[in-house]
Amino acid sequence: MTVCYNGLMAKRPDGSTNRTLGVVAYLRVSTEEQVVSGLGLAAQEKAVRAECKRRRLPLIAAHTDAGVSAKTLARPALSAALADLDAGRGSVLMVAKLDRLSRNVHDATGLLQRAERAGWDLVALDAPVDTTTPQGAAMAQVLAVFAELERRLIGERTKAALAVRKSQGVRLGRPQTLPAEVVERIVAAREVGDTWSAIARELNEDRIPTAQGGRQWYPATVRYVALSAGSAA
Repeated sequence: MTVCYNGLMAKRPDGSTNRTLGVVAYLRVSTEEQVVSGLGLAAQEKAVRAECKRRRLPLIAAHTDAGVSAKTLARPALSAALADLDAGRGSVLMVAKLDRLSRNVHDATGLLQRAERAGWDLVALDAPVDTTTPQGAAMAQVLAVFAELERRLIGERTKAALAVRKSQGVRLGRPQTLPAEVVERIVAAREVGDTWSAIARELNEDRIPTAQGGRQWYPATVRYVALSAGSAA
């Protein structure tokens, strides 16, 4: 969905062409359940509109990726939003939450560099990320680094727990309709302390099918798989 409004015109930093002063919003939810309910998208759009009103900036366009993971930047609506900004149609890329945009430090850093080159700014409403100020720009870099660090640490803990189970000769007892590696992933993630909700969210974002071939994992489903495999609750 894209909603367009009129904006004010201003010179680009290099003075070559005009740039529309205003906000290009990017909204994203990662699961089909969120797409159907519309609650996640509605909340994001409400937050963005409120901030636009506070800053007295028009909302030029709102681009939405529905049911799309943030593992890469190759997303249709995000590409459209960035194209608008690079072409001068907007001066700020705004997201309600930083993780709606990216969870990868390399991607986040690349976006910041792209914004600086093209002359637009990035604002995340749930974090002190606002490249319209020097402090906000520095904080954007710091938060992106720590987000990537946490992702890697979780991955290492999960791999370590899985290696221990394999070395112990643990045989998982889940029916063959669900691949053994998926069961092992769930069990290992639980053993390093991940919540049932967090495990379900990651499976959904990676588009891992359920035992029945469905696309939606729920905390209760994940817990059942782990218990069936003999993992502690």
